[in-house]
Amino acid sequence: MPNPTSRTAVVTGASSGIGAATARHLAAEGFHVVCAARRADRVEALAREIGGTSVTCDVTDADQVAALATAVGPRVDVLVNNAGGAFGAAPVAEADVDQWRAMYEVNVIGLIQVTRALLPALVASGAGVILNVGSTAGRIAYENGGGYTAAKHGTQVVTETLRLELWDQPVRVCEVAPGMVRTEEFALVRFDGDQDKADAVYAGVAEPLTADDVADAITWMVTRPPHVNVDELVIRPRAQAAQHKVHRVLDGRGGS
Repeated sequence: MPNPTSRTAVVTGASSGIGAATARHLAAEGFHVVCAARRADRVEALAREIGGTSVTCDVTDADQVAALATAVGPRVDVLVNNAGGAFGAAPVAEADVDQWRAMYEVNVIGLIQVTRALLPALVASGAGVILNVGSTAGRIAYENGGGYTAAKHGTQVVTETLRLELWDQPVRVCEVAPGMVRTEEFALVRFDGDQDKADAVYAGVAEPLTADDVADAITWMVTRPPHVNVDELVIRPRAQAAQHKVHRVLDGRGGS
């Protein structure tokens, strides 16, 4: 369990991708990291690797979030609300409403539940940081992404609202908004395990962002001096000038 004399960070969605990378980066900076995610085997292995604590937690389950708060204890220095996801890529006219609900639940409701549960501990630290992992999808719409862009716009607005509401508390509220990031699962989950569709997202892009790139940015943001609040940081690969403008180098067969 966390040492009361060390800095503690909680990372949700820590079983893979940006969450796992962030846990590793924060541990390297001296934080005791509480790794929270649904997949117990993965967060247990990660916690062993970095000397942290694992908690099995589905952020959309209020009871599991309450158990996370109990496990963390009375003080938290950093909360990284990373748990999220995109499911499906249908146009609005063909939307799967269950997928839309699932995206809202994990990207917005889950974020709210974890923040509410850990806020007293963040205040108790005297210099807490809430870092929400948003997306450039939370800033501009694109075709076939309505459910995800709606959910990530929700993440952004919750972040802005928290900052206004906590203006007189010793808690900073930040958001990182990554563009194209290639992780082992994000696109694969979105396309329901279709590897070809997942690969097509990154086709011809030599260097999309990696989970480590985003984790490095997150770590920088939460380790600024206590009086410095990085409201939001948009981070993209050089090849991506905007959502719709991505430099791709393709061969005659459509591959890179």
